[in-house]
Amino acid sequence: MPVITCIDDLKALHRARTPKMFYDYAESGSYSEQTFRDNTTDFARLKLRQKVAVDMSDRSTASDMAGLPVSMPVGLAPIGMAGMQHADGEIHAARAAEKFGVPFTLSTMSICSIEDVAAHTSKPFMFQLYVMKDQDFLAAIIDRAKKARCSALVLTLDLQILGQRHKDLKNGLSAPPKLTLPVMLDLATRWRWGLGMLKTRRRHFGNIVGHAKGVGDTSSLMSWTAEQFDDRLDWGKIAAIRDMWGGKLILKGILDPEDARRAADFGADAIVVSNHGGRQLDGALSSIRMLPHIVEAVGDRVEIHMDSGIRSGQDVLKALALGAHATWIGRAFLHGLGAMGEPGVTSALEVIRKELDISMALCGERKVTDLGRHNLLIPQGFTTEYGA
Repeated sequence: MPVITCIDDLKALHRARTPKMFYDYAESGSYSEQTFRDNTTDFARLKLRQKVAVDMSDRSTASDMAGLPVSMPVGLAPIGMAGMQHADGEIHAARAAEKFGVPFTLSTMSICSIEDVAAHTSKPFMFQLYVMKDQDFLAAIIDRAKKARCSALVLTLDLQILGQRHKDLKNGLSAPPKLTLPVMLDLATRWRWGLGMLKTRRRHFGNIVGHAKGVGDTSSLMSWTAEQFDDRLDWGKIAAIRDMWGGKLILKGILDPEDARRAADFGADAIVVSNHGGRQLDGALSSIRMLPHIVEAVGDRVEIHMDSGIRSGQDVLKALALGAHATWIGRAFLHGLGAMGEPGVTSALEVIRKELDISMALCGERKVTDLGRHNLLIPQGFTTEYGA
């Protein structure tokens, strides 16, 4: 096993071992990818305040997320097609998260089904829902999540219409991949990935194929999904979904203070400040730039989580210090998954926890729950440019 000291080490292995179309899917944004880049570069603008001659013993990264105890306030975000980064990818990621003591969230657009993941884990996981027009499918998949004992429903609000992602279109992204000549030449150099895929039966969208009306194979799936994302999703439909679900509800994709206040009024158990990893509205501000404005807008009326751009434990620290109660990682764990499967996801979590722990100590804090703005040096204009 190679020596892994940072997420970039896993990223390099991921790129070498996974077919180009799936690596590009993980490591790209929409249109010009400006927001995708800003998500990470804006974190770098925030500096940490070093403290010395303080007691750094007995440190703890333990916290909670949506009422669940966690070993650190970092969850695995829902990622579509994670099972194409590595065979049975969602199962590998869910098992790693469970052993590490952090939440895992399964995407509607996963390769492994809700039932697959439930059968291979012993603790409840969260389920992320894309709202589809087919009401029978919507009711059925919510019922399936209930039967799997999912601990929360994560409702994604920022993908009513799919943002254009140039790399995915040019690569002809599909699951499983269409065997064109360029794809076959690429797969010939990814033998480790290919062997894994040959050994598994999970190569399609397990939550949809065989469950949605008229979707029995990949060809019918593509036409179904192109028509099914509900572009009429509004707060009334969100309320109906809440009533169908009847459990904890997390609203993901909040990037505006007005929307955050509406979510708090609505009674959401948590919101996720997110721009979908820069894969939807290119030109939107980064999640870390919007976080302080949303914290100011809702205070402690609703639990605030954040994703998009987190690649290190220091990024986690900065988000918590700016007011997030918890964070979510997507690409960071996906690089580990594509690199080595379950051990790679575990390695990504270990890297982030170690960076968080050491950086927290050097900032003079022993408990992750004590982090605040006093731990940061915030550049002029960072939190005031929005709405100026």
